[in-house]
Amino acid sequence: MTPDDIIPLFTRADGSFLCARWGRPIVPVIFGVEAQTLGVLKGAIEAVVAMAGHKMAETDAELGANLMMFFFRDWAELNDLTDLDRMVPGIAGLIPKLEVGDAHHYRHFRFDEAGAIKACFVFVRMGPALAELSAETIALTQAVQMILSWSDAAFASVSPLALLDGAAVIRPEIAEVIRATYDPVLPPASRDPSHGLRLLARIGRG
Repeated sequence: MTPDDIIPLFTRADGSFLCARWGRPIVPVIFGVEAQTLGVLKGAIEAVVAMAGHKMAETDAELGANLMMFFFRDWAELNDLTDLDRMVPGIAGLIPKLEVGDAHHYRHFRFDEAGAIKACFVFVRMGPALAELSAETIALTQAVQMILSWSDAAFASVSPLALLDGAAVIRPEIAEVIRATYDPVLPPASRDPSHGLRLLARIGRG
């Protein structure tokens, strides 16, 4: 990999750069799926968290759960969720735009004083495109995308996953970036694109 491979992964459409990792153990709660799929989702989250060298917990002292995932068929369903706009400010006004754009998912992060991720709200619309994918593929994709503050365009044209013997796996270069970002020597967050060089220096170690 080169800096030109890494830096765009965290560079937003407005040109701003943000690379942040979780600063606390991840506590997921998932809505809108059956018990069997729930197990697949939690398994994928646990696998990605372990790969990153991070931790999970049973509860978050401040928030209770800090990773909330919602699965639904239509964006309008979110209007029925109590206090959603309090959890994700501005979401009510964003829903019509997501509908018009035929969006499959939306992700909102909260950050602590050090800039690290302290909460993530994930909304996944199970439309026809996603309905064709396996639960394992959807679960692993969402787990990868919540583990870091990726750019909104990071995986717009290329999936973070690949197929190995018919099974979905994280692309090796993406796995390397995740592991490098969770190196405890690095700060939990950076808005400086030169941070990409620090990640690159850690790619392939271990």
